[in-house]
Amino acid sequence: MEFRHLRYFLAVADAGHITRAAEQLGIQQPPLSQQIKALEQQLGLALFHRHPKGVSLTDGGRLFEAEARRIVNDTEAMQARMALVARGETGRLDVGITSSAGAHAFTPRVLRACRLSVASVALAITERNAAEITEAVADARLHCGLLRVPVATPAGLSFETLLREPVMVALPSDHPLAQRTGRGAAQPLSIHDLRDESLILVRKPGAPGLYQNLLALFNEQGLQPRIYAEVERMTTNINLVASGMGVSVVPASMRTLHPEEVVYRPLRESARLDAPITLVYRTADCVGATARFVTLCRETARVAAQQ
Repeated sequence: MEFRHLRYFLAVADAGHITRAAEQLGIQQPPLSQQIKALEQQLGLALFHRHPKGVSLTDGGRLFEAEARRIVNDTEAMQARMALVARGETGRLDVGITSSAGAHAFTPRVLRACRLSVASVALAITERNAAEITEAVADARLHCGLLRVPVATPAGLSFETLLREPVMVALPSDHPLAQRTGRGAAQPLSIHDLRDESLILVRKPGAPGLYQNLLALFNEQGLQPRIYAEVERMTTNINLVASGMGVSVVPASMRTLHPEEVVYRPLRESARLDAPITLVYRTADCVGATARFVTLCRETARVAAQQ
């Protein structure tokens, strides 16, 4: 028995006439009559009484009608629900965010846009490092993620650079470099100013991009960096700077953290160390709520770039 047989049967039952039902279905009357007879043979009972003015349901036909209508209604309701999922208007969306990506104004902006545009989608946010997010998206434990520089680019994943921002030097507020001024204004620092400083950096396996580029810049200048500590999260990085344990180089959007304890200064070589906001998702699964979120990210980034 096929689903179309149920629809054919219900059309005849509602019309009370095979010819009229065939017209409503857009098919010829003889094939419809054959389908009804085949259905009756499969069920082993007559569904209709045939008479000159049309047809009427038998007792067995009335029982079958209730079951057929329930199945058709449930199937149509399921199709309607799946259409909402396909359009990204319902379902669940799991998004991973690194602490440094979360500090950028773009992230709360796009999450708010997602809440407002698809309120019926259950949005779940988790904070992880770039390596963990990439692995979780690849394993389908997350739908997508927002991070800085990808740790790896596994097959099947798409990585889109949404925005780029410069980096800044983060210093304890009482650090001599934090007090350096020229003509009454705070002065940018260079990589040479950091050669003897205790550096606090986000651990290389979790966020290699900025880490590697910074070390490469030291090497190009013939300098040997003094790495005091490696941490898992950018926020921990800033916390240690605020505690006076060392200095760091961080994305400019992090300068809102601990503004009383940490002074942020421009880095002259920041063009070499720009910090992107990168969106990652599974290429083949960019449908439904994921596709809608990807579109929102692109639109939000486009507006932010114009401001």
